[in-house]
Amino acid sequence: MNKKNSHSGPDLKGTLISVFVVGIIICVMWFAVYGLYVSR
Repeated sequence: MNKKNSHSGPDLKGTLISVFVVGIIICVMWFAVYGLYVSR
């Protein structure tokens, strides 16, 4: 993880996409758990 950012152009876009994907997965999981909790 301690790489120098010599090419931050495409790297930054990939990082942004991966962050969005992880955030969406976390939100979906959180809403699924919340829905299960509320439906009880």
